[in-house]
Amino acid sequence: MRAANLLSATGLIALGLLVVWDALRLGTRWGTEGPKSGFFPFWLAVIMIAACLGIVAQTLARTDRTPFITRQALGPVLKVLAPATGFVILVQLIGLYVASVLYMGFYMRWIGRNSWPAVLLISVGFSVLTFVVFEKWFLVPMPKGPLEHWLGY
Repeated sequence: MRAANLLSATGLIALGLLVVWDALRLGTRWGTEGPKSGFFPFWLAVIMIAACLGIVAQTLARTDRTPFITRQALGPVLKVLAPATGFVILVQLIGLYVASVLYMGFYMRWIGRNSWPAVLLISVGFSVLTFVVFEKWFLVPMPKGPLEHWLGY
């Protein structure tokens, strides 16, 4: 657990320093029209760096050496990771909406053990609702696959 905490905190500190550097380039002061572009990112990064320094200090002060993850806990983590990885790959191949139907349906059936009617209703309904909200109402194009192109979108 100690190595994972130190590695995560160090990585986030590095990311925070990058944000601070870029925010300084954009300007962190208050301009005539209000805050400059880097004002809010700068202060959010400073808060994140301070929190991570606190995590580093707490981690170094601890003496217990419990592992980050046990063998028994690795199975449920992989049950979440494998379908999520498949979803990311499928979005590139068949688009967001069809991949969402497959991901939600698979996850609801495999993990949730929901009935087939519930799986179909929720996975298809959610994807259709997402399509309507993003594509029709907000006019935000999302990754599409062959089905959407066949339907004219």
